[in-house]
Amino acid sequence: MTAPEAPRYVVPTSADATTVLRRLARGGWQTREGFALAEAVWDMADARLVLFGRIPDTDTAHLAVMAAARGTGIVAIADPQGELGRALVADLGRLGPVYADPDAEPEPDGDDGVGQLVPEQRALLERLANGETIAAAAAAEFLSLRTANRRIAQARETLGVRTTREAVLAYLRQRGQPS
Repeated sequence: MTAPEAPRYVVPTSADATTVLRRLARGGWQTREGFALAEAVWDMADARLVLFGRIPDTDTAHLAVMAAARGTGIVAIADPQGELGRALVADLGRLGPVYADPDAEPEPDGDDGVGQLVPEQRALLERLANGETIAAAAAAEFLSLRTANRRIAQARETLGVRTTREAVLAYLRQRGQPS
């Protein structure tokens, strides 16, 4: 069994953040203020940890994105319509869904696996469908090979298949293209 996908929120006020954090704590997530991670373990997805705090500058936004990439949940307090907030939402969006509404909860997985894929996963599967190797697809998408392999493994899980070949075929089938 894999860990649930870590929640990612960018909300405008501390009150909104408190609403989200209370709900997540009731759901078994541990919460901690600040976005720096000192833990030696890279993959934090099994920790069920949500980091939270205000995003006053690009350095703090970078810490939040790096923590999210390691698998922690994020509740960032920033104006989602401001320049910094939009950039943060875009960066976090590369990892998965980002919510701005404190009452929004991740929806359970539906039948449309392709609709559940994040843009990086779709781009990698598209390149693989066009005959590129994983290494070439990773380089073209400016990802490390390790990150590309992780994104493809996540895509396989989302699509409910065991192999990368099956993932590419499922992606093409659900996208409406003949395999």
